[in-house]
Amino acid sequence: MYKIAVIPGDGTGPEVTAEALKVLNAASLKFGFKYESKSFDFGGERYKRTGETLPDGALEELRTFDAILLGAIGHPDVPPGILEKGILLRARFELDQYINLRPVRLYPGVETPLKDKGPDDIDYCVIRENTGDQYTGVGGVTMKGTPHEVAIQTAVYNRHQVDRCLRYAFEYARKYGKKARGRGDNNTLALVGKTNVLTFLYDLWERAFHEMGEREFPDIRREYYHVDATCMWMVKNPEWFDVLVTGNMFGDIITDLGAITQGGMGLAAGGNINPEGVSMFEPIGGSAPKYTGKGVINPLAAICAASMMLETIGEQEAAGAIERAVKHVTANRLKGMEAGRMGCSTSEVGDMVSQHVTDQ
Repeated sequence: MYKIAVIPGDGTGPEVTAEALKVLNAASLKFGFKYESKSFDFGGERYKRTGETLPDGALEELRTFDAILLGAIGHPDVPPGILEKGILLRARFELDQYINLRPVRLYPGVETPLKDKGPDDIDYCVIRENTGDQYTGVGGVTMKGTPHEVAIQTAVYNRHQVDRCLRYAFEYARKYGKKARGRGDNNTLALVGKTNVLTFLYDLWERAFHEMGEREFPDIRREYYHVDATCMWMVKNPEWFDVLVTGNMFGDIITDLGAITQGGMGLAAGGNINPEGVSMFEPIGGSAPKYTGKGVINPLAAICAASMMLETIGEQEAAGAIERAVKHVTANRLKGMEAGRMGCSTSEVGDMVSQHVTDQ
């Protein structure tokens, strides 16, 4: 019996979460696992009503669950940053979800802006360190509002943070790299950094990367890419990539670039993972408030997030069935992937994926 915390959130978040739960239910019936879910109203409406983002005791309660399924955070009536910092970043930091896992995978039938590229070319994963870098809030402002204003925001990493992220990435490459999936001759882990400019920060990353690889993972091929070159190759030669690992800021940027190459935010799912604790899974596209209540938003990213959640908690067979069902729907049932252009409603997409999970 798994305990799943559900945070539908804002905008279209509740709509896509409902479809993810619909598919999760179909998978549980098909593959014989049981779960119970509890919904939490954290988000913009609660903040408007109470002035709080996360109430006292919320994170301690969330620690008691096996996983968290999140819809979206972001409300047009709440200034930017309040909900994001008060809910998303606080949960990531205090629940120590130090891995952000972002598959970049083009499904059949989905258009990509990359010329002559298909599903065999766009199929890799980015592992982003999720609790350090500029996101720690180290820095400040002096003389604000004057011509002499100074703003400082410092990137901070310690060896412990780097090592645990790298170990997760090496282990992930060993288990899910291209060789492990029958797609190549090697499982390759590439460090993405900027050693020629950020000579302190990424010197630490690079030394730790090679020391750990030589000592513990000699079977994994190691490569290094500058982040600016990585952005170019993500557009020109995405087939080169297998598993990438990088810091928080660079990871934030390149994963959104990866998402658009896989067909857009409506298909991009991510996991905020604490391998020793509770992890949180979400679609990446945001709350999309202009589509709220219209039943036209694409729920596939939320459904893929549910698949990632099952894979992480140990239900690999069910997770694989959901991914196969998503591929079937994108290849055969949808006219497009953007909101309002799918040729069917949000709930109908959930129905189609659920049915294909059941029929497998």
